[in-house]
Amino acid sequence: MKNPWYTYQVSYKWLKNTDGSGKTYDLDSVAERRAYYQDKVGKEIEFLRDYFRENTFLGYWLAPKQAGKGTYMNGLKEIFGTEMFTHISVGDLVRAADKEYRKDEKKSELYKYAKKHYRGDMHIDEAFDALVGRNTANLVPTELIMVFLRREIEKHDKKSLFIDGFPRNLDQVSYSLYFRELVNYRNDPDIFILINAPVTVLDERMKQRRTCLKCGNSRNIALLPTKEYGYDADTDEYYLVCDLPGCPGGRMVTKEGDELGIETIKDRILADIDVMKRARKLYGIPKIELFNSLEKNKALQYVDKYECTDECVFSRNKAGEVELSKKLWTVHDGDEKFYSLLPPAVVTQLVKQLARVLGYEG
Repeated sequence: MKNPWYTYQVSYKWLKNTDGSGKTYDLDSVAERRAYYQDKVGKEIEFLRDYFRENTFLGYWLAPKQAGKGTYMNGLKEIFGTEMFTHISVGDLVRAADKEYRKDEKKSELYKYAKKHYRGDMHIDEAFDALVGRNTANLVPTELIMVFLRREIEKHDKKSLFIDGFPRNLDQVSYSLYFRELVNYRNDPDIFILINAPVTVLDERMKQRRTCLKCGNSRNIALLPTKEYGYDADTDEYYLVCDLPGCPGGRMVTKEGDELGIETIKDRILADIDVMKRARKLYGIPKIELFNSLEKNKALQYVDKYECTDECVFSRNKAGEVELSKKLWTVHDGDEKFYSLLPPAVVTQLVKQLARVLGYEG
């Protein structure tokens, strides 16, 4: 895939995972992942557990859509537990605020709270009109979004926060420098966490995504298939069957637009990348850089094969039965070839760097 609008480049500073021992782990197993994390970043985990008992921090996820923010967040929760962190999605907050305001408008608790805390050059009523779409000439002002964030943060005292979706554009980047003070969120360290990925990875994740129309479960036919699958002779295509507990099951499908890949969200991805570039230039706030793919000719010097993503290949045997085989997924991004990393390998990058930013010196 040729993408002249973005070139993926890897920094290998925090990527050395392999130790030459030949030891392997099944990263699909919870118990094996626990052992993997302990062996790879056990000292950093011990430091962070001690840190989290008395301290918190504020992290901003900065990444293109489909880069894996939620997946890596879940990796941290798996290591440290769900009580340590709160993950706040700004997009979800805005949608919830829209719904809440529409019910009672100026009588709503949301409006009363905003009237008390909102400061901006747009009148508060105009700001809410922009929120519910009455005023299509104006975007929802950042100052109002920050009020929604402040209100949500007040519900999660004494927890570290991960903000997803802010800063969303270049205008909001400077706000993030003073966000702690603006929302009275203690004197915690604040950190930008940037996820780097070849656009080919994002593209394939969208194109190969399959969704259950009954429960909304999403999987990937090439990278994360369900345990049940089959072949449709009429369409000459392989398909997945939803196996989420509680779902009655059924054939998973390609959602409209997914087959086009990232072309449908190209402008959004470009905006996300511009925000990341701007964030890197800011002084006074630490940055964590995560890389989900490594150059094929270097990858196995830094990670082991089991840490790389397998591509699932479907075929039929002589009896017509569907069989699945696996091979290392080779990502072609422009003229370069990469191996994509499994989420636990990226989570170890996050743990290493987070520990250093918060004071670990081991």
